Amino acid sequence: MTTALHDEPGTTGRPVTADGQPYAYRRRPLEEPDWTRLAGWRDITTAEWESAQWQRSHCVKNLRQLRQVLGDLIDETFYADLERDQAERATMSMLVTPQMLNTMDTSSTEAFYADPVRRYMIPVLSDRRDDWPSHPYSARDSLHEAEMWAVEGLTHRYPTKVLAELLPTCPQYCGHCTRMDLVGNSTPAVDKHKFTIKPTDRHEAMLEYLRHTPGVRDVVVSGGDVANMPWARLESFVDSLLDVDNIRDIRLATKALMGLPQHWLQDEVRAGMERLATKANGRGVQIAIHTHVNAARSVTPLVARAARAMLDTGIRDVRNQGVLLRGVNDSPDQLLDLSFALLDEAGILPYYLYMCDMIPDAEHWRLAVWEAQELQHAIMGYLPGFATPRIVCDVPYVGKRWVHQLSDYDRERGISYWTKNYRTGIEAADPEALNRRYEYYDPIYTLPEAGRDWWRERPAS
Repeated sequence: MTTALHDEPGTTGRPVTADGQPYAYRRRPLEEPDWTRLAGWRDITTAEWESAQWQRSHCVKNLRQLRQVLGDLIDETFYADLERDQAERATMSMLVTPQMLNTMDTSSTEAFYADPVRRYMIPVLSDRRDDWPSHPYSARDSLHEAEMWAVEGLTHRYPTKVLAELLPTCPQYCGHCTRMDLVGNSTPAVDKHKFTIKPTDRHEAMLEYLRHTPGVRDVVVSGGDVANMPWARLESFVDSLLDVDNIRDIRLATKALMGLPQHWLQDEVRAGMERLATKANGRGVQIAIHTHVNAARSVTPLVARAARAMLDTGIRDVRNQGVLLRGVNDSPDQLLDLSFALLDEAGILPYYLYMCDMIPDAEHWRLAVWEAQELQHAIMGYLPGFATPRIVCDVPYVGKRWVHQLSDYDRERGISYWTKNYRTGIEAADPEALNRRYEYYDPIYTLPEAGRDWWRERPAS
């Protein structure tokens, strides 16, 4: 099994290759990094490593456990940096599966700091910006999903599509999580919101709404992460969705296909997915899995096995929805390496790359719209058209828009303007919803001095 990986990440201004191309495609073997190099897992067998139960019970949840795993590979300065971030800035509690931690570069403290997976899974205080750690218009629920709940946890933002948040937990927590107001444990910086209705009643209310809303055809089943839901309950919910005549597309959202592939390789899960796929195919309904991979190094043989196991059940597709993050995947080479690793070696379709949402303390990850536009241009022409990921901006009160779809752009102040052609679930009576321009904001540190001065002079909101 092989993949495309470059030793050194490129930039938009890097020299061309020997054949005159800015990017050179080549295949290289996928590798499962040797977990026994780490002190805490020196005696772990392959059978243990490939056990979903072992992976879940050995997740790293705090500094003490991280030290136990890494031993003396990482300097104490890193742990102090991490401890401060957990106490002062972190919007997500620490939860990293062994599978994910094992893909990080632990060859030195410097390499660990620079590692792209570490940068978004184990953020430290020195990663974050001192000048503009949060945008003035950042928000806990930056996409206003809760405002658009038709019933608790069911966001009806698009005319024909809904998002069903079945649960508020994941097997692993990403630092940039767009649902940081609801998902995971509270942190010193964020007291998380909680669902108020018990799960069985919430899920039945979602199904009832869909049975009586024939204009909805597409359900994203998410959370949290569906891999954290007991399989029997998840299968029952999806099976019930398949009984709703107007539902034609079902998408299961799970970062765990990459972060905990062992879950999706379990016999119970594979058999259950095959039952759902058989019923869906009989009804002409499409089931797909949407995962979340941000860096090529995360694609390992186990991830490829899990993706192909799911495809073998008869579902329509496995697609990737990555997030564009500075220091993680913000160069053309990194994005193309990721896309080819997914497509060629794991059978995962590169689908979307979302711009990081405007949540608190996320400015060090976010890119400006113009940077995203340059990256979209740079990756065109190398991948098949159907597998060229679209870079999208999820605009508050609008939804996903390709980064070139803006209607106007004030580059000096970093304000882009967007329009839409539908009403969200809360705008049925708003006569101006289709005429209004909606604003999105670049990170202030990316602006010219005049733009930064303009934001400094604005009164605090």
